[in-house]
Amino acid sequence: MSGTSISIGPTLLGVLVALTGLAAAVMWWARLGPGLPVVGAAARAVLQLGAVSLIIVAVLASWWSTCAFIVVMYVVATVTSARRIGATGVRWAVAAPVGLGVLPALGLLLASRVFPLTPLAVLPTAGILIGGAMTATSLAGRRALDELRTRHGEYEAGLALGFTERDAVLEVCRPVAGQALIPALDQTRTVGLVTLPGAFVGVVLGGGSPVQAGATQVLILIALLAVEAIAIAVTVELIAWGLLRRSGVA
Repeated sequence: MSGTSISIGPTLLGVLVALTGLAAAVMWWARLGPGLPVVGAAARAVLQLGAVSLIIVAVLASWWSTCAFIVVMYVVATVTSARRIGATGVRWAVAAPVGLGVLPALGLLLASRVFPLTPLAVLPTAGILIGGAMTATSLAGRRALDELRTRHGEYEAGLALGFTERDAVLEVCRPVAGQALIPALDQTRTVGLVTLPGAFVGVVLGGGSPVQAGATQVLILIALLAVEAIAIAVTVELIAWGLLRRSGVA
């Protein structure tokens, strides 16, 4: 094994199994929920990353295959968010916050040429931004709809006072939905002090200087703030206009 790579073999498999078992056991022991989803998520991660590892060279060989893979990531992110939110009605409306969050930031990064315009650079960057938009959309949607259900009386009171449906929903949902940005804010505030995220480590392992790695990570983190803020805002608007709802939530 070289100094910058992981040794692949039985030991790695054992560590992965042990960590998965630990997470599942803690979920069960602390009664936080069933441990099976943890095992399922770990198994999916292994299978999916294994498959991607086998095809990534072919994907990065041309721009059309890279763009096709980015579209696949976008579709999977949309489906995942819709399922997490428990959305009914226009489920594909979830595609809007994910897409509208990613497009401006990724477009600016590409147009400014602040990083290499190569499939090897664009694909992981797009993946990070799509993942951030997916997480923000899921968190904002779940929290906003939970709040709308819990405070449904306040929503109805707003309507009785003459609020439009949009304004009544926003009055209830907007503050709690904004909390979906907290993870991204905390990650940005503590970068370098608590965490050295993937982009930083990746640039260093790829032979770049620590300064280049730091600049890359700052760029990604601030882009993620923009992506997630837009995704949250669009999610709340979709709920306010009645395009995203759950069963039992008016």
